Amino acid sequence: MKPEWRSRYNLAVEAARRGGDFAKTIYDASFQDRAALEVIRKADDSPVTLADRGAEQLIRTLISKHFPGDGFLGEEFGDQPSSTGFRWIIDPIDGTKSFIRHVPIWGTLIGLEYQGEQIAGVVYIPVFRQMYRALRGDGAYLDDIRIRVSDTPTLAESILCYSSIGWFSRAGRQETFLKLYQQTGRQRGYGDFFGFVLVAQGAVDLMVEHGVNAWDVAATKAIIDEAGGMFTDWDGTPTIHRPDVLATNGKLHAPALALLKE
Repeated sequence: MKPEWRSRYNLAVEAARRGGDFAKTIYDASFQDRAALEVIRKADDSPVTLADRGAEQLIRTLISKHFPGDGFLGEEFGDQPSSTGFRWIIDPIDGTKSFIRHVPIWGTLIGLEYQGEQIAGVVYIPVFRQMYRALRGDGAYLDDIRIRVSDTPTLAESILCYSSIGWFSRAGRQETFLKLYQQTGRQRGYGDFFGFVLVAQGAVDLMVEHGVNAWDVAATKAIIDEAGGMFTDWDGTPTIHRPDVLATNGKLHAPALALLKE
């Protein structure tokens, strides 16, 4: 294992935990005082809180202290070029709307790229104190337990996850999504990062999304890849730079793509 990969991976785990725990202090405080959230609307009308911005800033500061030449792409503070080939892709709170409403399924996501390829990913769920993590060639883990995708062989036996049918409707792909939906055995709206890590641990078999950004999926792609699954856009390209994504146990990828391409 390349030592420059391993050292950054270890730091990603620490940074995600610190950033997520910082956000959780505000989350906990907001049960007693809603004003602690200080919700602000971005230009696209999506919400952001001081917890989002504070957590990302904490993560960037910690990483820059150890690896000052590395680049960043973050939801809250944008792109910073790299001089080393490494780039950290950060979503300080994936599931901000859940965070605001006190739904406990939100997480701090850090993906690590080297020369444009995802080599590591960390997903920390502060309320559950759970850490999903993966480094290329080292496997995928939930805390210290090795995880792997399911062996479900057919769509008819599968469990499908998605965030919200509204995303497909706004993209004009509602009917396409419903074709896949109707071919699967069970469907659950475990959205945001959560559906992806459930695929990685074999609890569900597919996660389909439309409307994501790179920071939403950089970490989860690395985890799914190391868990033995597949992650692509709806054309079958393994990229994080498209709004349409599909993650599966691998066995179901081709039949799912065939329906999404129709």
